[in-house]
Amino acid sequence: MDNLKLWNKVREVPSTAQKSIGGGRLKGMTDINPMWRIKKLTEEFGQCGFGWYYNITDKRIEEGGKGEKSAFVDIELFVKVGDEWSKGIQGTGGSSFVANEKSGPYTNDECFKMALTDAISVACKALGFGADIYWSKDNTKYNDQKKENHYNSNRETNELSDSQVKRLNAIAYSKGYGFDAVLKTATKKYKVTELKQLNKKQYYEMCKGYESLVNKTEQDTGDLFGGQHG
Repeated sequence: MDNLKLWNKVREVPSTAQKSIGGGRLKGMTDINPMWRIKKLTEEFGQCGFGWYYNITDKRIEEGGKGEKSAFVDIELFVKVGDEWSKGIQGTGGSSFVANEKSGPYTNDECFKMALTDAISVACKALGFGADIYWSKDNTKYNDQKKENHYNSNRETNELSDSQVKRLNAIAYSKGYGFDAVLKTATKKYKVTELKQLNKKQYYEMCKGYESLVNKTEQDTGDLFGGQHG
């Protein structure tokens, strides 16, 4: 029996189901469209309720700091292989219920639905769904994310990794600039035809340049740095 057969079939996520997260604590990470998981579950095991299903074992609201509250949902996911049903694959998902925003407390009436979606994604993760993205993005106590985020302008290597390209685009997106605008800026300033051709010094310079900008609407950014960096 090939224990990695399913893993290898669901590990890759098509680009159409990926979205860079442009702000908050998850800035620079990748969001996976939840319907992609539902489709893959259906492809691999059959229709929901016949080839796979989940049970909600608990849902709750927990208090956070400064009056904020979060919703959590626990599930067990069951999948059928041949004539045999799996044991419950556990997943816990969470979402904000009451959050403090600039305009005051905001109550999210879809928090349990969002927490359920998150719980399904956690259970699917154990089966290998989206493994390639999690493999490259997840941090552990054995690595230091600060090292990746630190702008060491004196460091030079050949080409950027896919995660660095996504991070640069995410920073620019959070400021209101689209991917085409980022490439146009890189082409004009560094004479490259794709972002992966930037070296690390150029990458850090562009990241700092976008982070220093005030949020604005999508527009031509061919002269992003306005002469600030030469």
